[in-house]
Amino acid sequence: MERLKRKLARFMQGRYGVDQLYVAMLILYFILLALNQRINNPYFGLLLWLLIVVAIYRVFSKNVSKRYAENQKFLKFWRRIKTKLRLAVKRLADIRTHRYRKCPNCQTVLRLPRKRGVHQTKCPRCTKRFQVKVRF
Repeated sequence: MERLKRKLARFMQGRYGVDQLYVAMLILYFILLALNQRINNPYFGLLLWLLIVVAIYRVFSKNVSKRYAENQKFLKFWRRIKTKLRLAVKRLADIRTHRYRKCPNCQTVLRLPRKRGVHQTKCPRCTKRFQVKVRF
């Protein structure tokens, strides 16, 4: 067993290995695999094969700098999605007590208390006053 571990370690030396993009590709693979059970389309199956082959190719690739750059692009893309999701979740959590409105002058999103009716508010960024209408 130890001998096999040493051989595997020697084989993986100089190769890229597992990263966040690989994990995301595997998660996507299993989601699409479950979806394929319902669709049962041969082209969809080909897409699944292509996805898993590319994921495995990335793990065993010796071009470490290129794989690292791909992972960094993925992480940049993923951070933007996570930020938007967090904002949406926060807005949903605040839906009973606050409303979010954009300032018509500077487009800053303001978190305002939920009071029904038409109110005058002042943007803290550009100091312009504008009316806010809260229906419910």
